[in-house]
Amino acid sequence: MAVNLIIGAQWGDEGKGKIIDYLSSLSDYIIRFHGGNNAGHTVVNEYGKFAMHLIPSGIFNKSAKSVIGNGVVVDLEVLAGEISLLEKHGINVKDRLFISPRCHLIMPYHKILDMLLEKLKDKAKIGTTGRGIGPCYADKVSHNGIRVGDLLDKKVFSEKLKIQLLVKNKILNSLGYPILYQKEIERVFFNLFDKIKLFVKEPFPLIHAALKSKKNMLLEGAQGTFLDNDWGTYPFVTGSTTVSGGITAGAGIPPTRIDRIIGIAKAYTTRVGQGPFPTELLDKTGDRLRKEGNEFGATTGRPRRCGWLDIELLKFAALINGFTELAITKLDVLDTFPEIKICTHYTMNGKKVSYFDGDSKFLSTVKPVYKTMKGWPKPVSKVKKYSGLPIEAKNYLKEIEKLTGVKITYISTGAQRHEIIKI
Repeated sequence: MAVNLIIGAQWGDEGKGKIIDYLSSLSDYIIRFHGGNNAGHTVVNEYGKFAMHLIPSGIFNKSAKSVIGNGVVVDLEVLAGEISLLEKHGINVKDRLFISPRCHLIMPYHKILDMLLEKLKDKAKIGTTGRGIGPCYADKVSHNGIRVGDLLDKKVFSEKLKIQLLVKNKILNSLGYPILYQKEIERVFFNLFDKIKLFVKEPFPLIHAALKSKKNMLLEGAQGTFLDNDWGTYPFVTGSTTVSGGITAGAGIPPTRIDRIIGIAKAYTTRVGQGPFPTELLDKTGDRLRKEGNEFGATTGRPRRCGWLDIELLKFAALINGFTELAITKLDVLDTFPEIKICTHYTMNGKKVSYFDGDSKFLSTVKPVYKTMKGWPKPVSKVKKYSGLPIEAKNYLKEIEKLTGVKITYISTGAQRHEIIKI
């Protein structure tokens, strides 16, 4: 396997958790390098069904080590809860989970500001998860962040918190929200830190020793390419870098050490929250996709917006990330559709245009051009090999390869770990 990078090729929720869980059985190290608990990877295995938000999905491989890299922003309550949940299911994380002290902490005021700012924007809101991710990253880049490592010295943490509350309480008060009290925050955070401090250790030397020893490594991307803060549908994006280049900033790994970059894409397209969505189906077909695919957010529970597969997006994702291959998930959701449409490109005013030609406003006005393909007459969920797929399903997959120029190497045909075809 060597060093493998998993990247979402759409707006998140592509089924990365399933592919990561599958590949992690062959990995020595699994590393999460960006995002926070606004991302949820759903994993179904012999232990049960889990929606992991911070701990890498590969934690279920008992022989592997899992790393939460410095690019991740951490909600201590969520992290402590995930550790407790895993231990209750008999999954020991001691000496297997490493949390970078450089991770920034999501503080109470981050969540409050996230909620208040969305409310103030009214119709211009972007549809955040309300987890405080954006405000936390904003503090990070404006030199106002508090990091996990600061909790190793209570005096340092208290001094930094005091300064932040001098600023944040004035903002909260101006917005009509009650001020926050330092002693209460300290009490909660010191208590939570006691539950996770065993796992706090700088992972940089561990990672580079593993690279030198040619260990199998799996880098676990969260969210998706089009939620990237620079290359996504700004401002309807997340606070972090979600594309492949984020591995250096978020985990300290040079891009030259990556052997495979696997793009994960659903057999159709979904999106949560606000923002442009050219192939969205606001009709019975869209409702049917949502129902058949159980399209409700693992993190928020919100119903996902659904539409046909958008090749224009996949082509851009392949170029910006350098995909060496694709994994297509939820192919089984399309089982009952007699016809399936695939967006081959966009037009505007009768001329062909590309994703990168404009901004979010531009993307909301383009016209998707579709190719209609025949559905398949039998379910694919029981199929174990590519050769056993209906010819119509093979034609659909071949069309994706042809239009994107990227080979498909994995096909997910159901929620269970074993329901996957490796080509």
